[in-house]
Amino acid sequence: MFKTWFPDSDTLSPYGIDYDKLYAKGYRGVIYDIDNTIVPHGAPATEEAVLMFERVRKAGLKTMLLSNNKEERVKPFADAVKSPYIYKASKPSTKGYLKAMELMNTDANSTVFVGDQLFTDIWGAKRSGIKTILVRPIDPHEEIQIILKRYPERLILYFYNKYKKKNSNYRKIY
Repeated sequence: MFKTWFPDSDTLSPYGIDYDKLYAKGYRGVIYDIDNTIVPHGAPATEEAVLMFERVRKAGLKTMLLSNNKEERVKPFADAVKSPYIYKASKPSTKGYLKAMELMNTDANSTVFVGDQLFTDIWGAKRSGIKTILVRPIDPHEEIQIILKRYPERLILYFYNKYKKKNSNYRKIY
């Protein structure tokens, strides 16, 4: 029942992902959420974020930012990391994910999504056929609507972690 929301992989942060390995496995594009995935909610791009995007592109991967936020938030961040973007994406709707793949000229088999929320980021990507990497939220100080979603997420993550332990062959995507 909960597997609908299970990510395909998980890690502490997008900064620790082996992007060369993703490329070697056939991935050609990475779609990212911004807030609480790459930087705290509302924060500008950091030097670490800029360097990560350079590293991702150096590995041969295209990037795309997919955010439910307004353009005033997304554009300055995208400009700083030199990535195309889609704002007001209405995640978990599949529309933004499909548009992102179209713009990157990738498909579901060659694209991976990186985000911090199960019910928007991960579920939307999975519904679009995209492999997913769940990262831990950077900052515990979030808007109330996100805080309320974190409670059922904890339950799902409990079963996800149990499933991973029980199934040692659980497929990690990188």
